[in-house]
Amino acid sequence: MAHRYLMGAALSFLFLVCAVFVAAEANASERAASKREDSLVADVIKRRATTAKLALAIWDLAEVGYQEARSSVLLQRYLTDAGFDVETGVAGMPTSFVASYGEGQPVIGILAEFDALPGISQTAVPERNLREDRASGHACGHHLFGAGSVSAAIAVKHWLQDNPRTGTIRVYGTPAEEGGSGKVYMVRAGLFDDVDVALHWHPADRNAANPATSLANKSARFRFRGISSHAAAAPHRGRSALDGVEAMNYMANLLREHVPESTRIHYVITRGGEAPNVVPDDAEVYYYVRHPKATTLETIWVRLMKIAQAAALGTGTQVQAEVMHGNHSLLPNETLARIMHRNLTSVGGVTWNDAERRFAEKLATSFIDPAPNLEGAEAMVQPMKLVNGRGSTDVGDVSWVVPTAGLRAATWVPGTSAHSWQAVAAGGTEIGIKGMQVAAKVLAMTARDLLANSAVINRAEEEFHRRRGAGFKYEALLGDRDPPLDYRR
Repeated sequence: MAHRYLMGAALSFLFLVCAVFVAAEANASERAASKREDSLVADVIKRRATTAKLALAIWDLAEVGYQEARSSVLLQRYLTDAGFDVETGVAGMPTSFVASYGEGQPVIGILAEFDALPGISQTAVPERNLREDRASGHACGHHLFGAGSVSAAIAVKHWLQDNPRTGTIRVYGTPAEEGGSGKVYMVRAGLFDDVDVALHWHPADRNAANPATSLANKSARFRFRGISSHAAAAPHRGRSALDGVEAMNYMANLLREHVPESTRIHYVITRGGEAPNVVPDDAEVYYYVRHPKATTLETIWVRLMKIAQAAALGTGTQVQAEVMHGNHSLLPNETLARIMHRNLTSVGGVTWNDAERRFAEKLATSFIDPAPNLEGAEAMVQPMKLVNGRGSTDVGDVSWVVPTAGLRAATWVPGTSAHSWQAVAAGGTEIGIKGMQVAAKVLAMTARDLLANSAVINRAEEEFHRRRGAGFKYEALLGDRDPPLDYRR
């Protein structure tokens, strides 16, 4: 009995020693991995002040699509000073650029946006306060997007220097994401043809790295031309262009009942006349149509075009439609998303100090919906799952020609909607900067993982082709038009 007890004790001790040894090996491996990651993360941290200054300078400029001349130059200069070769004005867009470092495959592209939105001016305070010097604002956080992506690319460049191997890190400076489809012109020009993987991120109110879809999107300006006359003395001699716009809007609103539920149709009247006593001979309405599938979107678009023609016929006016932009939906890639999610989990979210928490609590009182629980929300990383997004982005076109993955980082107060003054406000503070740093670290780590492991890229490529389907041929939804460089003027 005692012999069996001693034998059992000896075996237990042996198992314990083995377990400790295995645990020590695992911890050593984790520490080694952590050390490798820390060198990359430390590189991002080292530039924090400079990157923050860059992001806030672009926030202050708040330049809208295709007019981001100074913002683009700031990003280019940062990359040039870091040793990147920068090509400017690509794909017919003066504010676009491609910055490269390294040589050979694999080529990892990191996307960088930097355009603001019109009509959403705001200072960096937690209550509504318009800026007197700006009519635009970074309500989608693209100032953080561009600066964070550039910082990540520089960290990867330094890693490539310390770990000599073939491989290229490339930054795509992509203008006019907000309705201008800058990336589509880059895709159409073949600038992604040799890219193995594209990475991106976006400001948000949560930290997440999900394989995500989005809505395909197409827009156009419908310009009606009529005949002016005195609205009181000779209305019968006039043909109102505004009547054409209103007739189109009425029929488009009827159309909503007879399209798939996931369709989105929205518009603004951009020109409707100047004086009530003049029958307007010139009016314009600007439409967006969205749907998860580009093929379904195109069928709805045909119906909208017929509505415009019917409106002109019924009001005795003429109509011309100019397609302004068109984006494909995002094509998810779970292989890449798992790597990005692992890195986001490793980095973690952000931590606010007392002043930032007070800012967040004050700002949250302005939400229409009940404010969410702010306790620790900025530090959480959301579980990975497939997300069906309801927004649209020209990243979608990139994702149909190269395997693509992205993340969202908490640069805004939880509960904040994109395209809101609350997003502008938080993006101009340390809350935004801290979230940007999270994104830069995760992008850098993910790019490093891909450069070091071609097998992962091969698996991502296999998934990419499977999801796209056999026989897929990319076609831009905006057709063969040139970039609408004046669409925000």
